[in-house]
Amino acid sequence: MLKVHAKRLDAVEVLSLEGHIVTGNTEILRRAMQLASGVSEIILDLANVSVVDAHGLGVLLQLREQALAKGVHFELRNVNRPLHRIFEITRLDTVFNIDRSFNYSPAFSYLDQVLVAA
Repeated sequence: MLKVHAKRLDAVEVLSLEGHIVTGNTEILRRAMQLASGVSEIILDLANVSVVDAHGLGVLLQLREQALAKGVHFELRNVNRPLHRIFEITRLDTVFNIDRSFNYSPAFSYLDQVLVAA
C-alpha cells in the first residue's frame, strides 16, 4: 500500500510518500502529481518509503519528465541508504536531483491531503 500526504506552500508542493512504490500502487502517486498544478517545485519525500521496484522507478522517471517538461523543479528528499543504493545501482542517482539529508519536515499546510491506494 502507498499513502501520499500532500502539502503546499505557495508554489512548492511536497508529497510525503509512505509505503511501497511498486506495481499496482503507483496510480495514487500519479494522481497526486496531477493535483499539484500551478507549482514551480515538486518535492517527493521518501523518508517513509521502504521498497521501490522497477515499475516504481519507471513511474518516478515519468513523473520527473512530466514535471521538467512543464518547467517544474523535481527533487527527491530524505532518501534512506537502502533506497539510495538502488538509485546508485541503476545509475538513476545521476538522473534525479536527490537530497539524502533528513532535515526537511514542512510545518506548513494550507492544502493538506492524504491520498491512499488500497
